[in-house]
Amino acid sequence: MHLIDTHAHTDLAQFAHDRGEVYRRAQEAEVKTIINVGYDATTSERSVQYAQRYPFIYAAVGFHPHDAKDFDARAAAFLAELARRPKVVAIGEIGLDYYRHLSPREQQMEAFRRQIGLAKELRLPIIVHDRDAHTETIRVLLEERAQEVGGVLHSFSGDREMARQALDLGFYLGFSGPVTFNNGRRAQDMARYVPLDRLLLETDCPYLTPEPFRGRRNEPAYVRFVAEKIAELRGISLEELAAQTTENAKRLFRIEVAG
Repeated sequence: MHLIDTHAHTDLAQFAHDRGEVYRRAQEAEVKTIINVGYDATTSERSVQYAQRYPFIYAAVGFHPHDAKDFDARAAAFLAELARRPKVVAIGEIGLDYYRHLSPREQQMEAFRRQIGLAKELRLPIIVHDRDAHTETIRVLLEERAQEVGGVLHSFSGDREMARQALDLGFYLGFSGPVTFNNGRRAQDMARYVPLDRLLLETDCPYLTPEPFRGRRNEPAYVRFVAEKIAELRGISLEELAAQTTENAKRLFRIEVAG
């Protein structure tokens, strides 16, 4: 079996003391490929470095909406240079966050649009962060013709209508720890609703830790709990879910992995 964690932040300080053990546990849990995702200049550069260092890691580079205030011309040029490096498979994470407002909305919108433009220029898919900005996120994807490169709505939190719109654009939907929560009914409904060939697994580690470890640090090995819950919800075997979601990730990110 081969599971892929399509959204991790293993370069962060939370993993500084045991990163090697974290990667070993992932391999033992059959999480054999990790996409490490940047959210600003520093983490994007580190993601590229980790992808170069470890054969089972790929990188995504981008500026998160929280960091959109720092996305100036110099940052854009740096991101474009990083995105051309080997094993960079996506622009992300990018998008809109109207919950915490750590960057002004207009700057979030500008950074989102410009990074979609970069993805189209480089023909890379995008990894989209959307929190409390469902309508605006879909509108930007439509206006910027993001379907030309496709991507994933990471840790999907929308409803069936938003899912339908995203699927119509050719996007995938990513599911993480909340699908395992006792109060995660919307995520569970969406995990049943999304076609199996458009579903991706992720942790967003060190955040969004699934049951039974909720409240502790998340790590890539725990994507297996997400997979087990979705397989249960859909009434299929873990092996079938793993095989299809691995194929989905390989197709979207154009990566070659065994299994």
